[in-house]
Amino acid sequence: MLNDYSFTSAPQLKRDPLGGSTIHRMALEDLMSQPRPDLTVEHAHPIMSVLAIPAVDKTIAIVASLPFCYALYHRFAHGTLTVAGAGAALGQLITIVTMVLRRAPQRVTPNPWWWLLAFVATYGSLGWAAFAPPGSPVVPAAFTTGLSLLGVAVIIYARLSLGGNIGFVPAQRAIVSSGAYAYVRHPIYSGLFLAWLSLCLRQYSSLNLGLFLTICLLYVIKSLVEEGFLREDPAYAAYLQQVRYRFFPKVA
Repeated sequence: MLNDYSFTSAPQLKRDPLGGSTIHRMALEDLMSQPRPDLTVEHAHPIMSVLAIPAVDKTIAIVASLPFCYALYHRFAHGTLTVAGAGAALGQLITIVTMVLRRAPQRVTPNPWWWLLAFVATYGSLGWAAFAPPGSPVVPAAFTTGLSLLGVAVIIYARLSLGGNIGFVPAQRAIVSSGAYAYVRHPIYSGLFLAWLSLCLRQYSSLNLGLFLTICLLYVIKSLVEEGFLREDPAYAAYLQQVRYRFFPKVA
């Protein structure tokens, strides 16, 4: 499937002090910084070539950002903006800007099921966060506010680390291994899990608990799908060996 480049083996591994495996940083960064013509897949689905066209990708990015624009408007137009809410609004604004300015992909999955998964997970969670059913707090407000701010901080740090390589469906852009991505493979999801947990504890009900668990499960599945798609790239396969945890260091 891969041509032009020959990768006989992954870069040399060594153990890091935290118990995971670390690839020599410069070798990995050199591999990731190279152009990736080797990712042109023979007999690829025609749709994949169309989705990788910069103008098409830009149009998809703008359309995909519209619900975030509305959620941002709704957050400012209704009610008092809390400290945690202001942080969440900043995170949404960064999402919109990075989506519109993102770099074009080298390949995109043509699998309609993965597109459906990305759509349901992304906009289902956005809708729940913006229009969560009422509930009762089960912990002090200071705890949920602190947890929410922590989640928002992680999300913002991760989105800035990812830069213009953002996307909602599995797609090959530049591989990021610095910033938040040096610690876990899906730091944006880590921050989202914390923010959603805060929401569930602040507005607890059986419905909100069910939505929280369902959305988290969808994102776990989404992370597995993304890794399965990207690991065809030897550089990403090397990154999987370097960063052993998906969401939380030493936990998961």
